[in-house]
Formats: sequence, C-alpha cells, structure tokens
Amino acid sequence: MPARRKEEKQVTPEPSGPRESASLWERLDRPAPAPRSTLTPQRIAAAAVAIADTEGLDAVTMRRLAADLGVAPMAAYRYVSGKDELLELMVDHVYGELALPEEAKDWREVMRGLALRTRTMLLGHPWVTRTAVVTLTPNQLAVPERALSALDGLGLDADTMMAVCRTVDSYVQGAVGFEIGLSELLREQGWSSTNEARTGLAPRMTWLMGTGRYPTYERYLREATRKDDLEWQFETGLDSVLDGIAARLGI
Repeated sequence: MPARRKEEKQVTPEPSGPRESASLWERLDRPAPAPRSTLTPQRIAAAAVAIADTEGLDAVTMRRLAADLGVAPMAAYRYVSGKDELLELMVDHVYGELALPEEAKDWREVMRGLALRTRTMLLGHPWVTRTAVVTLTPNQLAVPERALSALDGLGLDADTMMAVCRTVDSYVQGAVGFEIGLSELLREQGWSSTNEARTGLAPRMTWLMGTGRYPTYERYLREATRKDDLEWQFETGLDSVLDGIAARLGI
C-alpha cells in the first residue's frame, strides 16, 4: 500500500507547494508546461459531461473517464485531484455553453435572457442540479457578474442587487427542477408522455377530487389548456417575478 501511494504522488501535479494551497482554477490559470500528451482539462471535462448526459452523474468515475479518453487510469490526476475537482471542471464546461446576453442593455432584458438560457442549459444537462459539490468556477461566476452589471447604476445598493439576482435564480432553479423531476418520473414509470402520466395517476386523482376538498384545483384540471406547455409556464412565472421586482424597487 505505501508503494502505491508513492506512485500516485509522482503522477499528481504539484505546481508549487502543497495541493491545498491553490484551487483548481488557480492551478489551471498558471502558465502550462510543454504538453506531454494530448490530454487537456477541456478534453477531460467534455468526456465527463458526455458520460453524465447519457448515463447520469453516478456513471462518472475516474476509471471510466480514463477508458473513454483512451489514457492511463492515473492520467487525469495530472489536472484534478479527484471527483470533486472533476465536477468543477464539468460544471464550468456546461456553463461555458451559456451564451451571455452581451448585446442587451436593459436590466430586465439581461435577467430574462440569462434565465431563459440557463433553463436551456440545465434541461440539456440535468445532472448539474444534482451536484452535491458546491462549485465556484470562472464560467459559472460570469452569470451573476453579468446580472449584477445590468443592475449596477440603477441606484440600488449592493445587497439589494444580489437579492434580485438570487431571487431570479431561485425561480429558475425551482421551475427547472420541477421540469427535470417530471422527466425523471416519466422515465421511471415507463410513461412516454404526460398524457400517459395523467392516465396512470387518474385513479389517485379521481379519489382526491372526489373528496370535494380541492374545488379550485379541480377547476384547473377542467379548464386549463396549457398543462403541457412548460415553456409558457416558465416564461409566465419569470415575467411575474420580474414584474414584482420592478414594482417593488421602482426600476
């Protein structure tokens, strides 16, 4: 066992001082030495994201990643210390796909654009909402930076600006979380559509409505015409949040 630990230490990069002294992003920001292989942080992240997108986050292991990349099992440790840092690379990679609305000027246009693009990104990579590791990456931090910059100069103090950003982000995370949960339910139950889901849940719903305790919800079930229009639901809720912020703060 001691010999194995010595071998792992030899292939793990230590740019300067102990690993704990520098974050992943600080290490990667330093000038890189001449490459000894074609393996890069970008290739590692892209391969790991592909696994997570198709098979789920639990399928992402350092050994599986090495196999998909066609490298030695320890090769990725030149860049990341383990799965926590690998998850940081993955999260940064997918946030890099989120095109920030640089052309927008109005704060509301910026916040709305960010919310819509974040929804698209999260639905494409649902595992991002399940990561247990608290990440703080360059591409991820660029999102609140863009939102805050749109609010800057409107007479709001720093705390209020951040409260606005977090309020919109909380809405996005909650609404998208519902969509992802619905997709997972359909998959787990083997239902191909929401119509099949309604059929499967019909006995339970019929009994609940029959109790007479939920008259307003029953009205929704009878009259609603956009039950399956998740995009419309998302945008309507988002606009309501933005309307409330504008009215509350006078911006």
